Amino acid sequence: MASSMRSLFSDHNRYVESFRRFLNSSTEHQCMQEFMDKKLPGIIARIGDRKSEIKILSIGGGAGEIDLQILSKVQIQYPEIYINNEVVEPSAEQIAKYKELVAKTSNLKNIKFAWHKETSSEYQNRIIEKKEFQKWDFIHMIQMLYYVKDIPATLKFFHSLLATNAKMLIILVSGISGWDKLWKKYGSRLPQDDLCQYVTSSDLTQMLDKLGIKYECYDLLSTMDISDCFIDGNENGELLCDFLTETCNFNTTAPPDLKAEIMKDLQESEFSVKKEGKVLFNNSLSFIVVEA
Repeated sequence: MASSMRSLFSDHNRYVESFRRFLNSSTEHQCMQEFMDKKLPGIIARIGDRKSEIKILSIGGGAGEIDLQILSKVQIQYPEIYINNEVVEPSAEQIAKYKELVAKTSNLKNIKFAWHKETSSEYQNRIIEKKEFQKWDFIHMIQMLYYVKDIPATLKFFHSLLATNAKMLIILVSGISGWDKLWKKYGSRLPQDDLCQYVTSSDLTQMLDKLGIKYECYDLLSTMDISDCFIDGNENGELLCDFLTETCNFNTTAPPDLKAEIMKDLQESEFSVKKEGKVLFNNSLSFIVVEA
């Protein structure tokens, strides 16, 4: 690997911008919305049975857009029940955005919010150290397990916090996505970073099987328009390439042979589909529902 290549996570501002471009170019949030509309109501159908309060724990809640969608579905299911929503999120910036979103959203009167500025591991260690164990009716981890060092231990810990009839929802990239192929083929030639690891639903279901934890897995198709990646000097394309490879300034720092191989592969059918003149990367997501 060329020494000039460095992880995208080493430049926070560039990471944030490349992630924003990814969301704008992909159907990620629409895919999640579809799941929330069609599948989530059935999943949460019994989490509040015979309870005076529903306790929800959001791990890596980010800026809260998906969290509020989840909360609205719980409110519809249990309109009279008080909801306690706690958020574990390491980024102060994201927490500030989440609070702004809550402030301008109506119909949240029966929901109490609390935020903990910490990683899931820090939260876990704090709870164990202080012996402040409490049970939760719904725990969700959306696109965050990539940033956890010991995933099996994390799964085991949060599974142990599920109350009767509770569920845990995990969303991450699917084992049938282009990400899976990209990481397996090129991961060893791209900058390694201890902040992030390559993990897909295929890896996760194997871990859950070993732990003997029951789950159901749903795959939903999502795409990311990467057409701009093939236009020289296109700023959007360069930021999307950075996001795809998790490399800061990939186009200018990657060895020419590596760049040529990746750019060629990204147009192949195992990674993307070509439709109406666009190259659409397979960004399929897995929604894994874990039983208490």
